Amino acid sequence: MTDVNGLSIGILGGTGDQGKGLARRFALAGHPVLIGSRSARRAQEAAESVGAGATGDENAAVASQAGLVIVAVPYDGHKALLESLRAELAGKIVVDCVNPLGFDKQGAYALPVEEGSAAQQAAAVLTESRVVAAFHHVSAVVLMDPSVEKVDLDVLVLGDDREATSTVQALAEAIPGVRGVYGGRLRNACQVEALTANIISINRRYKAHAGLRVTDI
Repeated sequence: MTDVNGLSIGILGGTGDQGKGLARRFALAGHPVLIGSRSARRAQEAAESVGAGATGDENAAVASQAGLVIVAVPYDGHKALLESLRAELAGKIVVDCVNPLGFDKQGAYALPVEEGSAAQQAAAVLTESRVVAAFHHVSAVVLMDPSVEKVDLDVLVLGDDREATSTVQALAEAIPGVRGVYGGRLRNACQVEALTANIISINRRYKAHAGLRVTDI
């Protein structure tokens, strides 16, 4: 397993529920965590709420300083943010966990993405970064719940760079109970992102915070 001890993690969009949840778990696991936002003040407030030594700053500063960056912004601002941070993210592993979803009276549904998926869109924009898709199906409620010591979940990790996917698999396993599972090339990220709509439907029907487990490996 790849050694990720001491790896600093920046989370763009870290003031949202999923971003704060991931920040909390990685900070508790001993990683230096930097929360990014358009507003440094909001980022600092989010970091204070996370605790465990997390810090906050503007997105550009976080993208520059972190060793690995997770993108957890809403899909409608995804492409523009990444375009603005090309230089800061060059050479880094960038983990995209954005789910392009729409919502109507019937519930959640997957949105079409010209590049195929949000992760492929990130790769098209960040041509000098190592883009990996992961953390799409992690419940923010579970991540933030202090009574949940172990998270019952497999994280599917997709990408075209073997070293980068191995790093992200190891990072996922820094969260107690979680297993990082290689899920294929980046071109297969579309159905992983879209599956989030099904999981939301499961959660609404069963009043749960469902995750995903892969059997026989």
